[in-house]
Amino acid sequence: MLLFASCLSAALVWAQEQGTPAEAKAMVQRAIDSMKKNGVDSTVADVNKKDGKYQDRDLYIVVYDLNGKNLAHINPKMIGKDLSDLKDADGKYFVRERIELVKKKGSGWQDYKFVNPVSKQIEPKSMYVEKYEGVIVGCGVYKKE
Repeated sequence: MLLFASCLSAALVWAQEQGTPAEAKAMVQRAIDSMKKNGVDSTVADVNKKDGKYQDRDLYIVVYDLNGKNLAHINPKMIGKDLSDLKDADGKYFVRERIELVKKKGSGWQDYKFVNPVSKQIEPKSMYVEKYEGVIVGCGVYKKE
C-alpha cells in the first residue's frame, strides 16, 4: 500500500508540473485576445518580458510571422531569427509544418520534439497553433513517452 501511495503522489506531482492541452489552448486564446485589444506588437513585447503572464510551468507562448521569423519565445536567443530551417531531433522541419498548418486550416495541433524548459530534456511535444492577422501564436504541451 505504501508503494501505491508513493507512486500516486509522484504522479500527482508530475501532473502539476505539466501543462494540459486545454491550458495550452487557453493561453493561446489569452494572447490572441490581448492582440485584438492591445495590438500584436504590444502583446509580443509582453510575451518577451518573461514576467509569467504568458508562461506557466512548461507552458509558454511563441509567436512567429508567416515566414518563420520568431517574434516571441521563452529562449531569447531565438527571438528575431528565421527558424524555418530548424529541425527537431527526428529531422522534422517543424516551423515550416506550423506555417503550412495555419495557412491551410487557421489553427490546429502539431507534434514534434523540443527541449522541455523544466526537465531540460528533448521530449515529444504537441503544440496548438492559431493564426491571427499576420502571425502564428502557439503554446505546446510536453508528453511523456
